[in-house]
Order: sequence, then structure tokens, then C-alpha cells
Amino acid sequence: MKRNKFIKQLTALTMIGLPLLAVSTSCSTNDTPTPTTPLPGAKDCLANGTNSSISANHGHILNVSKTDVENAVEKSYSIAGSANHDHTVLITADNFELLKTNLSIQVDSSAAVHTHVITVSCA
Repeated sequence: MKRNKFIKQLTALTMIGLPLLAVSTSCSTNDTPTPTTPLPGAKDCLANGTNSSISANHGHILNVSKTDVENAVEKSYSIAGSANHDHTVLITADNFELLKTNLSIQVDSSAAVHTHVITVSCA
């Protein structure tokens, strides 16, 4: 195909296509945004609960349930696990509100000679 013929066909297609594009994009009657659903595998504390990691861990365990996240009431947890001593971890109502929005939180354990930094994230 010669260059001139190609340009004429491209111009003709553009002249036909642009008005159709304008019509198809302007005919929407739904001005309300469509709610999005979480992507498969997306982290969601209310649906899946949480995961916890504990710095310098030597047997401690923290389980924060999805019910605790949903209730969003300040709660103190024992994290003894298989360690030979216990710590407590306080998760505040504000912390739970962050978890409800699928954000991670970090809190410190109580001191029993040492402390641990606990990260709670959505599963």
C-alpha cells in the first residue's frame, strides 16, 4: 500500500471512530462509582483475620481474631506461647480501626527484662 493511500484510510477511520468513541463514553447514566471488590488474595482483616510477627521471638505467640478486629474494643493479650515467661500486648480501639482498614500496626510488649515489637497485619 502506498503512503498516500494509507494516510487517507487512517484519516477516514479516525473521522469515523472519534465520534463513535465520544458517543459511547458520554452515554453512561450511572454517575455513582461502582463499589470495588477486593482482589483475589488481597489482605483483609475482617474476612481473614490477622498474622502476627514478634521481633526477637523465642516462643511467644499472638493471635488476634477477626472477631476482635470487628469489635474494635481495646484488648490485652498474653503472648506466653512456649516461652518460659509471659508478656502482655495492648491493642487499642484505634489500632483495631487501622486493622479494619487493612493497615498493619506495630505495638510493644510489656517489659519482662526485655520487650518485643509486635507487628499485626491482615491475612
